[in-house]
Amino acid sequence: MVPPADILELLQRPATEVAPYLLGALVRHETPEGPVVVRLTEVEAYLGPANSPDPDPGAHSYRGQTNRNAVMFGPPGHLYVYFTYGMHYCANLVCRPVGTSSGCLMRAGEIVEGLELARSRRPTAKRDYELAQGPARLTKAMGISGVHNGLPALGGEVTVTLPAEPSTRVMTGPRVGISGPGGTVDYPWRFWIDGDPTVSRFKPGVVRTPRRSALIVPNRGA
Repeated sequence: MVPPADILELLQRPATEVAPYLLGALVRHETPEGPVVVRLTEVEAYLGPANSPDPDPGAHSYRGQTNRNAVMFGPPGHLYVYFTYGMHYCANLVCRPVGTSSGCLMRAGEIVEGLELARSRRPTAKRDYELAQGPARLTKAMGISGVHNGLPALGGEVTVTLPAEPSTRVMTGPRVGISGPGGTVDYPWRFWIDGDPTVSRFKPGVVRTPRRSALIVPNRGA
């Protein structure tokens, strides 16, 4: 695959092509308290609806566009931030032109600037490599929440900068915590830097059977 000329060109591509190039990228968030910068070490790719050329049963957009996932349908270069498990926020970088859903979940990274501020936001972290070790931890350490849904991420309050050279230690595997279709080895769309201590632990999705219904609803990522 030909390396992109810049990040905006890269983000025209599907998330499965974008994700490896985001490993090592710097994500900067400017806040009144100060900046926090994360070097991404783990990302997950998510594609589109069931009726699209790239259906992804693990994606929020699989059943089509809604008020919740509208940001995923473009334009590229914005944040899609969603609330999960009634307590956490996760952030994705939207890819592909308007009308086509695709995005990269920022799963984990290393705090390279604003360490003290990140520690104050994540006081339960025992070690610095745990500060952004997981998508909810990453957003917490960076001060990203639901108010940032739809925010441009290529300059201003949030800026994503590609590394000078793509990582040469890219590993791939199934995505974390997705049950049913989309969470199998047929979807090796989790990408991480091999051997980096900030990468989160892999946990397969668990299908839960509702007590009063035979319907099983798969867990979904971005």
